[in-house]
Amino acid sequence: MSTPTGLIDVHHHAVPPLYAEALGERKAIPGVDYPTWAPERSLEVMDAHGIGAAVLSITAPGVTFLDGPDAPKLARRVNEYFAELVREHPARFGAFAILPLPDVAAAREELRYALDELGLDGAGVLTSYGQRYLGDPEFEPLFAEIAERGAAVHVHPATPSNRDLATFDLPASLYEFTFETTRTAVSLLFNGVLDRLPDLRLILSHAGGTLPFLARRLTYGPTIGAYLEDRAPADVIGTLGRLHYDIAMSANEFALPALTRLAGTGHILYGSDYPFMPASHTTENTAGFAAYDGWTEAERAEIGRANALRLLPTLAARLAS
Repeated sequence: MSTPTGLIDVHHHAVPPLYAEALGERKAIPGVDYPTWAPERSLEVMDAHGIGAAVLSITAPGVTFLDGPDAPKLARRVNEYFAELVREHPARFGAFAILPLPDVAAAREELRYALDELGLDGAGVLTSYGQRYLGDPEFEPLFAEIAERGAAVHVHPATPSNRDLATFDLPASLYEFTFETTRTAVSLLFNGVLDRLPDLRLILSHAGGTLPFLARRLTYGPTIGAYLEDRAPADVIGTLGRLHYDIAMSANEFALPALTRLAGTGHILYGSDYPFMPASHTTENTAGFAAYDGWTEAERAEIGRANALRLLPTLAARLAS
């Protein structure tokens, strides 16, 4: 086992002061302790764990806690903050632009600004907005534009919108987040979005939630209900295998074998989930990544760095300069 160096962390959150101020006393994720964050602290954690660069993103609830024009305004301010931070640390930070969904028109406008003017590395979206998951037809024009641009999209779980859902007085991020990722992937599969947009470069959080375990089960749609014959994806397993998956909170002996079998090492990316998971978890997750014996060292290097560079060409260009 070798100590990893030069890792690229594609699941690394930021809490800009302007965002924290706008969020106020609201809980970002119900039941989850809200962390303190500063770029300097991220750099310290990165240096301690062999992380060369981190691609920053905003976690749930994004800007959905604001109404009307306030949501796009906050998204713009956050993205400009990200761009300035990347300018200050071009070899250490990248960023996924926050988009003011569910307003698709505003999201498309912000996408263009973030990519074309700010030079950010892709987009960050949540698994659902209200009662609508990403396979909802309303969102497809946005994803079609993203696919045409060849940009990457990091998909982070949201807190389930159903207020009557029993959570056993436990935080949604403990287990519901994995189901949220599964729900949105299934909506994309069975609404045909992934077949119509084969070039869409999605990165699913936390090893894809429960997708590696359920992948074969998802092929049984038309068997269970004949009405699904026309909606079933042409190739469920192949489609899931071409998506990308970060290993935040998942670099362990239970999750990695199934994920590797589904996606292959070419579609797996390193992630830490810092600071919503503390530095001690970054230590644990990085050790799990380094120790897993199901990969060769060449494959480990691919997962730790090369896959991200291939998926994020803007970041790759900065690191090469």
